[in-house]
Amino acid sequence: MRDHEDGSTPRPSRPSNAFTPEFLARLDQQDEPLTAAQADVAGPWIVVPIPSPGWAVLRRGESLAAGDIPRAVFHHRERALLAAAVLPGTGFDRLFRLQHERSPEGYAVESGGQVVGYLRNYDPELVTALHTAEALTRLPECLTRVLEASGAVAVETAGRLLVGGERTA
Repeated sequence: MRDHEDGSTPRPSRPSNAFTPEFLARLDQQDEPLTAAQADVAGPWIVVPIPSPGWAVLRRGESLAAGDIPRAVFHHRERALLAAAVLPGTGFDRLFRLQHERSPEGYAVESGGQVVGYLRNYDPELVTALHTAEALTRLPECLTRVLEASGAVAVETAGRLLVGGERTA
């Protein structure tokens, strides 16, 4: 069916958001996390196909044709998406610090100069993973990269869990 004066066929409109209005309304009822302000100023990374080895991570606005050198290159798209997701968080100051001395409660985890938790074992890799996870909560575009890299089954399951109100606490 041609609707435009020039005889072209109108394109079907794309939804403006992948989440349903009901789900977004439910989120609107919750307080914004402390990380929301930084989420507004996060810079995006893109993933583009290349001949070899397969996928490049570039800053939005950069291109291989313009001679820009990728920040990272991966054989698999999913890995490139994950790199694009976590890359902005690598520029943050460390969000968590692990104390070297064990207290009666365990090894103290600090954030912003305050103790926010304790670990039974000295585990700096867990603290690094916490930094990455919190950085993703501050950067919505990066979180979408993780969702995209996760695949349809994982995203659909996560959506059901979110809509179903299943929380850990």
